[in-house]
Amino acid sequence: MKKIVLTLGAAFLLVAGAQAQTGFGLKAGVNFPSYSYGSSDELSDTKSTVGFHVTGYLDAPIAPGLYLQPGVSLQGKGAKFAEVKFGGTTYDVSQNTMWLEVPVNFVGKFPVGLGNVFIGAGPYVGFGLSGKNKVNSRDGSGDGSSNTLNEFSFGKDEELKGTDFGVNFLAGFKLGNGLLLNANYGLGLTNIAGAKSFSDDIKNRGFSVGLGFEF
Repeated sequence: MKKIVLTLGAAFLLVAGAQAQTGFGLKAGVNFPSYSYGSSDELSDTKSTVGFHVTGYLDAPIAPGLYLQPGVSLQGKGAKFAEVKFGGTTYDVSQNTMWLEVPVNFVGKFPVGLGNVFIGAGPYVGFGLSGKNKVNSRDGSGDGSSNTLNEFSFGKDEELKGTDFGVNFLAGFKLGNGLLLNANYGLGLTNIAGAKSFSDDIKNRGFSVGLGFEF
C-alpha cells in the first residue's frame, strides 16, 4: 500500500508546474491481454483472454499541442493458455488478473476536421490486486460455463509478482464535444513470474479499445 500511495503522489505532482486549464478525462473499454515468455522472440506467446479497463486521468497542457496525462487505472489482464475440443465442447484454460496501474502519458493532439487526432506514450507502474485460473467451456450452440480452478495472491513466492512496470502506446480521436475513441497497447517490461509460476519469465502484453470523455 505504501508503494501505491507514493506512486500516486509522484504522478500527480508532475502536473503541479503545468499551465492552467488542466482538464480531466474518463475512459473505459475492453482488454485483450496475453503473456510473453522470455524464451521467445515473439511479442506475445499466448492467445488473448478478455478483460476490461477503467481509467481516470488529468489532462494538463505543458506545451502547444502537448499534454501530460497522469492517471489511475483498473486493468484486467492475463492470458489464454490452451484451447481443447472434446466431444463437441471446447474448453479454454485461462488466467485472469486485476491490476491497479498508474500511467503517466505524454500525448500530442492535432486538429483534424471535427476534432483532434491524438497519439502518445508513457510509462506505467502496476500493482497486482487479484488473480484466478479458470476453465471456460462452450458447446456448438454457443452455450457455456466458467469454473474457477483456484485464486491466488501476488508476491515473489506466489504465481505472479505483485509489481509490474511497462510502457503504454495510445492513439485515438477526440470529437469537439469531448467524446473519445481510443486504442492502447501495453508493453510490460518486468518479469512478473513468481516462484510457483509455470514459466520463469512472464511479461504482460495487452491491446485495448474503448470510449471516453474529457471534461
